[in-house]
Amino acid sequence: MTEIRIHGRGGQGGVTLAKIIATARFLGGDSVQAFGLYAAERSGAPVQAFCRFDDKPITNRNLIYEPDHVIVLDPTLVGSGIDQGLAPGGYILINTPEPPEKFAETFPRQRIATVDATAIARDHGLGTRSVPIVNTALAGAVGAMLGIPLDRILAALDHLGFGGGNVDAAREAFEKLRKTDAPREAAPAAPRGARPVPVTPRAPSLVEGAGGELPRIKTGTWAKEQPRRQRLVPPCNHVCPAGNDVQGFLQELAHDRIDAALEILLRTTPLPATCGRVCPAPCMDNCNRSALDGAVNVRQLERLAGDEGKVEVRPLARRDERVAIVGSGPAGLSAAYQLARFGYRVTVYEAGPKPGGLLRTGIPEFRLPEAVLDRELERITGLGVEIVTGRRVGKSDLLGIARENDAVLVATGLQELRSLRLGTGDGDAVIQGIDFLDRARRGELRVDGEEVIVVGGGNTAMDAARSALRLGARNVRVVYRRSRKEMPAIREEIEEALAEGIVFNLLTQPVALRERNGGDTRYLLTCRRMELGEPDESGRRRPVEVPGSDFELPCDRVILALGQSPDLSVFPEGTEVREGTKLIGVLETPVYAVGDLATNDGTVAGAIGSGRRTALHIHRLLGGEAMVGVEQATPPHGADIWRDTVIRADAMKLHLFERRPPAAGRELSPEERRRTFDEIHAGLPDAGEAKRCLSCGVCNECDMCVTYCPEGVLKRVGHEFHFDYAYCKGCGVCVTECPRNVIFMSQM
Repeated sequence: MTEIRIHGRGGQGGVTLAKIIATARFLGGDSVQAFGLYAAERSGAPVQAFCRFDDKPITNRNLIYEPDHVIVLDPTLVGSGIDQGLAPGGYILINTPEPPEKFAETFPRQRIATVDATAIARDHGLGTRSVPIVNTALAGAVGAMLGIPLDRILAALDHLGFGGGNVDAAREAFEKLRKTDAPREAAPAAPRGARPVPVTPRAPSLVEGAGGELPRIKTGTWAKEQPRRQRLVPPCNHVCPAGNDVQGFLQELAHDRIDAALEILLRTTPLPATCGRVCPAPCMDNCNRSALDGAVNVRQLERLAGDEGKVEVRPLARRDERVAIVGSGPAGLSAAYQLARFGYRVTVYEAGPKPGGLLRTGIPEFRLPEAVLDRELERITGLGVEIVTGRRVGKSDLLGIARENDAVLVATGLQELRSLRLGTGDGDAVIQGIDFLDRARRGELRVDGEEVIVVGGGNTAMDAARSALRLGARNVRVVYRRSRKEMPAIREEIEEALAEGIVFNLLTQPVALRERNGGDTRYLLTCRRMELGEPDESGRRRPVEVPGSDFELPCDRVILALGQSPDLSVFPEGTEVREGTKLIGVLETPVYAVGDLATNDGTVAGAIGSGRRTALHIHRLLGGEAMVGVEQATPPHGADIWRDTVIRADAMKLHLFERRPPAAGRELSPEERRRTFDEIHAGLPDAGEAKRCLSCGVCNECDMCVTYCPEGVLKRVGHEFHFDYAYCKGCGVCVTECPRNVIFMSQM
């Protein structure tokens, strides 16, 4: 995108010049904007106008503080800060008879272009002798400067109704433009992901010159209320189980600062690329944009940051204390990562041959490729975390480990698998879903030509059913005793399973499995129809049997995915497990349960959040340093009040936002993916989806308040906003125009 800021005086036609440039680009197929800073545009007063164009749709509605090029209609304005925020190497086009070399010392890092538009305008009778209108002449000069063909400039003039001397002036200026090909000095390159240098101050600002001097009467004494700024809690931040600053990393992505977005995520999670693939995304379920045109695709944006961002994480300190962690699932890895960041010496014990827990053994490749997990593990081991594999820790081992360390975390997850008595003994017809997925991932299992039934409605059931299809099953059927509404699986996983041709038998309870005499399958599964009764302790309606409703389904294999529960055999008898609480009666060394073992949450994001919270607790215990529970990004602009209030859609002014459907990302078709374990989703092509974030309750510098302030008493300096209360009448226009409920009126 190219952004141009125009400096001139009232009556010279600066706003019209912006429109001519925009029209020329629009006729070439670009998306364009052209507008002025309206407040006190009178003849001779300094004014600003703006133009931006791009070959992609423009959604940015801000004023332009960091332009690519600057145009100066009145040479007396040169030197009054017109280059503030200007990109190094950008053009400054000055209406002057002087050669461009004369300004090289004043603006050593910019390219200079000059044209005597005033003389050209006078020669062609445009305006008056005292105030010639130079906009059409400068439009021709801009075309020559930026490589816009002259015929495109002339077509824009014709489109806007300019003829006669305006056309001749544009043609003459196009031919007479003089410019330097390179700046006198090269500017140092900014690091990738860095914020632009704040613009301090804007030049000229609305108050300082654009509207003349402020009145001597301090009208702020008339006010009964004053506007103030607040920061509320976006719903996505509030519900994120991992504790991520969702709004913060989305705002960085919205400005194409991928590394900065990843840096924010890495404050709270070591597994953004993983979570960006397997998280149930409650942030999307609670997104205020759902009420407008669909939730922001946060999950895919987190994946993009995790996949494409480059950030080196280093320990914040070095400490002598040792911490042992049993289990290398998401909770254990999260705790290890945070403790290593704080400088502790961390050892992780994993029973399997590779770290990752159920991330590696229980989630199929088409959802989470092993290479992605391995890459994120390198970030953790790069902090000095030692991972010991093939080491199953029992009760006696735990006591020994506790003696050798200053703290122990047990993050063994949900190891006890729930079963179902179907009357077949321990034959090979019935297999647990977790075991099925592990064997499938290791290439030890095929189900070619089989009729497969999966019992359950969670993510393991969906993964097992879809894996069975890819392993050659003739047909796959999911049997679940509640309705689809009560299924705990991620909604998208259910929809993708249906699209792949998996059949769902809902409100159906398996009762018995028997061998079949004859027929094309080995077994018959007897099922009973159910209906929903009153809600149980989980909040879901309890399934109730329908008498006399039994029926049979043919099958060759039954996969049980009925959930898991904690295995407490590693702890001494009578141990009570609660998250964040030291396990009493083990040893003097503090021992903590973390993740699903303590919370029974069952999600990767929830386990990551539990691991981080426990790491913070241990750091407070061992290091005596209290860390904040959620490491929010430091805002680039101040707020008078930080509130714990979660902002909902009804507190937003959604009518002020342009509708724009969410980006779904690229994916394999159902036909392509039925027979392959290749990853289904290829991710978003770019970070453009982040621009849909409404930044609920958090200022994102949209400038609506500055633009619509009728008195010009609200100024923006760089990333800061300042009310001049000496002259603010408390009219509340800024409150009305703020789309995000950041500004509120306070009684005086």
